[in-house]
Amino acid sequence: MKKYKVSAISYLNTAPFAYGLKHSLVYSKIELLYDYPAECARKLASNQVDLSLLPVGALNDFNSYDIVSNFCIGSIGKVRSVALMGNSNLNDIKRIYLDYQSRTSVILVKILCQNVWNITPDFIPLKPSDNYKLFGENEAIVLIGDRVFEAENHFANVIDLSNEWFNAYDLPFVFAVWATTKQLPKEFINEFNSGLELGVNSIEKAVEEFSPLSVSREDAIRYLKQNISYTLNDEKFKAIKLFQTLSAKLN
Repeated sequence: MKKYKVSAISYLNTAPFAYGLKHSLVYSKIELLYDYPAECARKLASNQVDLSLLPVGALNDFNSYDIVSNFCIGSIGKVRSVALMGNSNLNDIKRIYLDYQSRTSVILVKILCQNVWNITPDFIPLKPSDNYKLFGENEAIVLIGDRVFEAENHFANVIDLSNEWFNAYDLPFVFAVWATTKQLPKEFINEFNSGLELGVNSIEKAVEEFSPLSVSREDAIRYLKQNISYTLNDEKFKAIKLFQTLSAKLN
Protein backbone atom coordinates (compact mmCIF):
# COMPACT_ATOMS: atom_id res chain seq x y z
CA MET A 1 0.00 0.00 0.00
CA LYS A 2 1.25 3.47 -0.89
CA LYS A 3 2.26 5.54 2.11
CA TYR A 4 1.82 9.31 1.98
CA LYS A 5 4.91 11.24 2.98
CA VAL A 6 4.18 13.92 5.56
CA SER A 7 6.66 16.62 6.65
CA ALA A 8 6.05 17.97 10.15
CA ILE A 9 7.99 20.56 12.14
CA SER A 10 10.40 19.11 14.70
CA TYR A 11 9.45 21.39 17.61
CA LEU A 12 7.50 20.94 20.82
CA ASN A 13 4.53 22.86 19.40
CA THR A 14 3.97 20.03 16.90
CA ALA A 15 3.97 17.32 19.59
CA PRO A 16 0.15 17.08 19.77
CA PHE A 17 -0.04 16.57 16.00
CA ALA A 18 2.69 13.93 16.11
CA TYR A 19 1.02 12.13 19.01
CA GLY A 20 -2.42 12.16 17.41
CA LEU A 21 -1.16 10.88 14.06
CA LYS A 22 0.90 8.14 15.70
CA HIS A 23 -2.05 6.90 17.76
CA SER A 24 -4.73 6.98 15.04
CA LEU A 25 -5.72 4.78 12.12
CA VAL A 26 -4.05 7.07 9.59
CA TYR A 27 -0.57 6.26 10.93
CA SER A 28 -0.38 3.06 8.86
CA LYS A 29 -0.90 5.18 5.73
CA ILE A 30 1.79 7.80 6.29
CA GLU A 31 5.54 8.16 6.58
CA LEU A 32 5.97 10.94 9.12
CA LEU A 33 9.14 13.03 8.72
CA TYR A 34 10.39 15.68 11.16
CA ASP A 35 12.06 18.76 9.68
CA TYR A 36 12.94 22.39 10.31
CA PRO A 37 10.21 24.74 9.00
CA ALA A 38 12.27 25.79 5.97
CA GLU A 39 12.82 22.14 5.11
CA CYS A 40 9.07 21.43 5.32
CA ALA A 41 8.57 24.06 2.62
CA ARG A 42 11.45 22.84 0.47
CA LYS A 43 10.27 19.24 0.51
CA LEU A 44 6.73 20.18 -0.52
CA ALA A 45 8.01 22.46 -3.29
CA SER A 46 10.25 19.71 -4.67
CA ASN A 47 7.54 17.01 -4.47
CA GLN A 48 9.49 15.02 -1.91
CA VAL A 49 6.41 14.88 0.33
CA ASP A 50 2.67 14.74 -0.25
CA LEU A 51 1.63 16.89 2.68
CA SER A 52 3.48 19.43 4.80
CA LEU A 53 3.07 21.59 7.85
CA LEU A 54 3.90 24.54 5.63
CA PRO A 55 5.25 27.80 7.11
CA VAL A 56 3.12 30.78 6.08
CA GLY A 57 6.28 32.61 5.04
CA ALA A 58 6.60 30.12 2.18
CA LEU A 59 3.01 30.27 0.89
CA ASN A 60 3.84 32.90 -1.73
CA ASP A 61 6.41 30.52 -3.24
CA PHE A 62 3.64 28.23 -4.47
CA ASN A 63 1.50 28.91 -7.54
CA SER A 64 -1.21 26.72 -6.06
CA TYR A 65 -1.76 24.76 -2.89
CA ASP A 66 -4.64 23.44 -0.81
CA ILE A 67 -4.95 23.94 2.92
CA VAL A 68 -6.40 20.61 4.00
CA SER A 69 -7.03 21.09 7.71
CA ASN A 70 -8.73 23.37 10.21
CA PHE A 71 -5.71 22.86 12.47
CA CYS A 72 -2.56 24.97 12.36
CA ILE A 73 0.33 26.23 14.46
CA GLY A 74 -0.83 29.64 15.63
CA SER A 75 -0.98 31.94 18.62
CA ILE A 76 -3.17 34.66 20.08
CA GLY A 77 -0.82 37.14 21.73
CA LYS A 78 2.25 35.62 23.36
CA VAL A 79 3.71 32.54 21.70
CA ARG A 80 6.96 32.51 23.70
CA SER A 81 8.85 30.37 21.15
CA VAL A 82 9.42 33.06 18.48
CA ALA A 83 11.41 35.93 19.93
CA LEU A 84 13.84 38.76 19.34
CA MET A 85 16.50 38.62 22.04
CA GLY A 86 19.23 41.05 22.98
CA ASN A 87 20.74 43.16 25.73
CA SER A 88 19.95 46.57 24.21
CA ASN A 89 16.78 48.62 24.00
CA LEU A 90 14.86 48.18 20.76
CA ASN A 91 15.82 51.61 19.41
CA ASP A 92 19.53 50.91 20.00
CA ILE A 93 19.67 47.70 17.97
CA LYS A 94 21.99 48.01 14.96
CA ARG A 95 22.20 44.37 13.83
CA ILE A 96 19.67 41.54 13.95
CA TYR A 97 20.81 37.98 13.34
CA LEU A 98 18.13 35.89 11.64
CA ASP A 99 17.38 32.24 12.37
CA TYR A 100 18.14 30.10 9.31
CA GLN A 101 15.45 27.59 10.35
CA SER A 102 12.42 29.80 9.67
CA ARG A 103 11.66 32.31 6.94
CA THR A 104 8.33 33.14 8.57
CA SER A 105 10.01 34.61 11.64
CA VAL A 106 12.48 36.46 9.40
CA ILE A 107 9.63 38.10 7.47
CA LEU A 108 7.72 38.81 10.69
CA VAL A 109 10.60 40.64 12.36
CA LYS A 110 11.17 42.69 9.18
CA ILE A 111 7.47 43.64 9.11
CA LEU A 112 7.66 44.74 12.74
CA CYS A 113 10.87 46.72 12.18
CA GLN A 114 9.44 48.55 9.17
CA ASN A 115 5.80 49.08 10.20
CA VAL A 116 5.66 48.97 13.99
CA TRP A 117 9.02 49.71 15.60
CA ASN A 118 10.34 52.09 12.90
CA ILE A 119 13.93 50.88 13.14
CA THR A 120 16.34 50.02 10.32
CA PRO A 121 18.91 47.51 11.59
CA ASP A 122 21.18 45.45 9.39
CA PHE A 123 19.90 41.89 8.96
CA ILE A 124 22.51 39.13 9.09
CA PRO A 125 21.86 35.41 8.50
CA LEU A 126 22.67 33.37 11.58
CA LYS A 127 25.07 30.54 10.80
CA PRO A 128 24.61 27.17 12.54
CA SER A 129 28.05 27.64 14.11
CA ASP A 130 27.24 31.08 15.59
CA ASN A 131 27.11 31.25 19.39
CA TYR A 132 24.33 33.60 20.48
CA LYS A 133 25.97 33.99 23.91
CA LEU A 134 28.84 35.91 22.30
CA PHE A 135 26.75 38.64 20.65
CA GLY A 136 27.55 42.16 21.80
CA GLU A 137 25.78 45.40 22.57
CA ASN A 138 23.45 46.77 19.88
CA GLU A 139 23.02 43.24 18.52
CA ALA A 140 19.95 41.02 18.74
CA ILE A 141 18.92 37.63 17.46
CA VAL A 142 15.68 36.06 16.27
CA LEU A 143 15.30 32.52 17.55
CA ILE A 144 12.41 30.10 17.14
CA GLY A 145 11.22 26.80 18.49
CA ASP A 146 12.68 24.86 21.38
CA ARG A 147 15.97 26.79 21.26
CA VAL A 148 14.14 29.80 22.72
CA PHE A 149 13.55 27.93 25.98
CA GLU A 150 17.30 27.48 26.41
CA ALA A 151 18.31 30.97 25.23
CA GLU A 152 15.74 33.27 26.86
CA ASN A 153 17.57 33.44 30.20
CA HIS A 154 20.77 34.71 28.56
CA PHE A 155 19.32 38.07 27.46
CA ALA A 156 18.06 41.16 29.26
CA ASN A 157 15.37 41.88 26.65
CA VAL A 158 13.18 39.18 25.11
CA ILE A 159 10.51 40.48 22.71
CA ASP A 160 7.75 38.04 21.77
CA LEU A 161 7.14 38.59 18.05
CA SER A 162 3.64 37.13 18.04
CA ASN A 163 2.63 39.42 20.89
CA GLU A 164 4.04 42.44 19.05
CA TRP A 165 1.97 41.45 15.99
CA PHE A 166 -1.15 41.05 18.14
CA ASN A 167 -0.68 44.44 19.80
CA ALA A 168 -0.12 46.14 16.44
CA TYR A 169 -2.88 44.51 14.36
CA ASP A 170 -5.31 43.00 16.89
CA LEU A 171 -5.05 39.65 15.13
CA PRO A 172 -3.69 36.22 16.00
CA PHE A 173 -0.63 34.98 14.15
CA VAL A 174 -0.32 31.80 12.10
CA PHE A 175 3.07 30.15 11.75
CA ALA A 176 2.21 27.07 9.70
CA VAL A 177 -0.74 25.33 8.01
CA TRP A 178 -1.26 21.80 6.73
CA ALA A 179 -1.00 22.07 2.95
CA THR A 180 -0.57 19.97 -0.17
CA THR A 181 0.07 20.59 -3.85
CA LYS A 182 -1.61 17.31 -4.84
CA GLN A 183 -5.10 15.88 -5.13
CA LEU A 184 -5.24 13.67 -2.05
CA PRO A 185 -8.18 11.30 -1.41
CA LYS A 186 -10.90 12.83 0.75
CA GLU A 187 -11.04 9.72 2.92
CA PHE A 188 -7.33 10.07 3.70
CA ILE A 189 -7.68 13.78 4.52
CA ASN A 190 -10.58 13.02 6.88
CA GLU A 191 -8.55 10.34 8.66
CA PHE A 192 -5.55 12.67 8.84
CA ASN A 193 -7.64 15.40 10.45
CA SER A 194 -9.11 12.93 12.92
CA GLY A 195 -5.55 12.15 13.99
CA LEU A 196 -4.74 15.84 14.42
CA GLU A 197 -7.89 16.33 16.48
CA LEU A 198 -7.00 13.40 18.72
CA GLY A 199 -3.61 14.96 19.38
CA VAL A 200 -4.89 18.46 20.12
CA ASN A 201 -7.23 16.88 22.67
CA SER A 202 -4.40 14.83 24.24
CA ILE A 203 -1.78 17.45 25.12
CA GLU A 204 -0.67 15.85 28.41
CA LYS A 205 -0.09 12.49 26.71
CA ALA A 206 1.69 14.20 23.81
CA VAL A 207 4.08 15.88 26.24
CA GLU A 208 4.85 12.57 27.94
CA GLU A 209 5.87 11.10 24.60
CA PHE A 210 7.44 13.99 22.67
CA SER A 211 8.59 16.76 25.04
CA PRO A 212 12.29 17.75 24.75
CA LEU A 213 14.49 17.33 27.81
CA SER A 214 15.17 21.09 27.91
CA VAL A 215 11.61 21.81 29.12
CA SER A 216 9.87 20.49 32.22
CA ARG A 217 6.62 18.57 31.80
CA GLU A 218 4.62 21.32 33.52
CA ASP A 219 6.22 24.06 31.43
CA ALA A 220 5.62 22.13 28.21
CA ILE A 221 1.93 21.58 29.00
CA ARG A 222 1.50 25.25 29.96
CA TYR A 223 3.19 26.35 26.73
CA LEU A 224 1.04 24.14 24.49
CA LYS A 225 -2.21 25.06 26.24
CA GLN A 226 -1.62 28.77 26.83
CA ASN A 227 0.69 29.90 24.03
CA ILE A 228 -0.20 27.73 21.03
CA SER A 229 -3.59 28.04 19.33
CA TYR A 230 -4.32 25.12 17.03
CA THR A 231 -7.67 26.05 15.44
CA LEU A 232 -7.51 27.66 11.99
CA ASN A 233 -10.51 30.01 11.99
CA ASP A 234 -11.60 33.14 10.10
CA GLU A 235 -9.48 35.46 12.25
CA LYS A 236 -6.41 33.40 11.51
CA PHE A 237 -7.14 33.42 7.77
CA LYS A 238 -7.36 37.23 8.02
CA ALA A 239 -3.99 37.23 9.76
CA ILE A 240 -2.44 35.10 6.99
CA LYS A 241 -3.75 37.47 4.34
CA LEU A 242 -2.43 40.55 6.17
CA PHE A 243 0.95 38.88 6.68
CA GLN A 244 1.19 38.15 2.94
CA THR A 245 0.18 41.72 2.07
CA LEU A 246 2.74 43.28 4.43
CA SER A 247 5.39 40.81 3.31
CA ALA A 248 4.97 41.93 -0.30
CA LYS A 249 5.51 45.57 0.74
CA LEU A 250 8.79 45.07 2.57
CA ASN A 251 11.66 47.30 1.47
